[in-house]
Amino acid sequence: MSNEPNPTLTPGDVAEAVRRLRQVATVRERCANLTQAVREGRSEHFTLDESKLDDVAQRIAALTQSRFPDGRIPLHSRWRHFEAGGIDRLAEVDAKLAGQSHAARARAHIELVLISVLLDAGAGAQWQYVEHETGQTFSRSEGLGVASLRGFLAGAFSSDAGDPCRVDAKALSRLDVPTLAGLFQVREVNPLLGLEGRVALLRRLAQALRAQPDIFTADGRPGHLFDALTHHHHAPRLHNHHVVPGSTQHQHQVSAARLLQALLDAFSGIWPSGQQFLGVPVGDAWAHPLAGGEGPSAGWVPFHKLSQWLSYSLVEPFEAAGVHITGLDELTGLPEYRNGGLLLDAGVIRPRDAEFGARARVPGEPWVIEWRALTVSLLDALLPRVRALLGREDLPLACLLEGGSWAAGRQIAAERRPGGAPPVTIDSDGTVF
Repeated sequence: MSNEPNPTLTPGDVAEAVRRLRQVATVRERCANLTQAVREGRSEHFTLDESKLDDVAQRIAALTQSRFPDGRIPLHSRWRHFEAGGIDRLAEVDAKLAGQSHAARARAHIELVLISVLLDAGAGAQWQYVEHETGQTFSRSEGLGVASLRGFLAGAFSSDAGDPCRVDAKALSRLDVPTLAGLFQVREVNPLLGLEGRVALLRRLAQALRAQPDIFTADGRPGHLFDALTHHHHAPRLHNHHVVPGSTQHQHQVSAARLLQALLDAFSGIWPSGQQFLGVPVGDAWAHPLAGGEGPSAGWVPFHKLSQWLSYSLVEPFEAAGVHITGLDELTGLPEYRNGGLLLDAGVIRPRDAEFGARARVPGEPWVIEWRALTVSLLDALLPRVRALLGREDLPLACLLEGGSWAAGRQIAAERRPGGAPPVTIDSDGTVF
């Protein structure tokens, strides 16, 4: 099957396909189609042993209980990394924002999360960040989270010296490799993978912000998504906003699916994967012969992993501003190397090729697309099992991820390979995995 859509599609067909591929319901639908194809033996790459899901659920539940013995399981969110080492760094951010309106604080929080998520590509095994304020040293995602927060506090992403805790297009467009290398303490003895790619991504973000002044206004601040989704002040209105009857000052709620769609509509063009549907950027979406579906988007499976990670990470900034995010379980589990690695290492997902890990793989190949689709579907299958083990029938999927499956993937990898390397090496820019 070609990765190219049918060139005879009309503009209306293309618009409908893109709309469908940006809906989170389509993620589950197409992943379920691929998973069913594997169950039926139609995959060249995988079989399944779903009898081992109970063992995986036991591992996740035990790890969740040991990590959160008080039962207060937070959402899987970039905000967790801002708390690395037991330090409440968000209190520092809020101290700098003291006296500002709830909307202004929400914009700043959104911008901190956005910039930090976009900088959270794989760091590599050698890189470390020494936090001078605490004397602690961090690596990988925790290190990137702390480093990006420190850069944010220092005004590295703001063009207004009087307002350092913000992100704007002007500052992003002039960001260069030496500047980011300085923020991340990169030296010859402390190399960080993909430094140039991170800078290029932030510059593409600047272009996207400037290209949509109706949403992000003349100053090109991504935090204006808050205004657009909640109708605050005179921002342009995005649909699916609801007013809560009888509420007072903060009277908004936004669905998680709408939040994700707003992110995809605004930022699908910044991803370096370059995935397009007849010239329209679709982000983390891929053609696969077993994807199924109806209409012009048939044969494509979207994942939107990084955008969903960003959506989960934005729940707390919105909630802190009095905006309730509804329907959180409409978002899916994240198909990346820790969740997917857990299912491979545990023997639930069984590659037909015993030498599957012998070479680096790329995101667009059918093997990776199927592995990721299976991960999404199987995380859904694990949720009721983990809920039963924990006695928490209301446990959100985002808490299973945090409790949870991601940590279990890291744990089982450490049991099986030196340094906890994942079972598969992905040749990726970091925005897919």
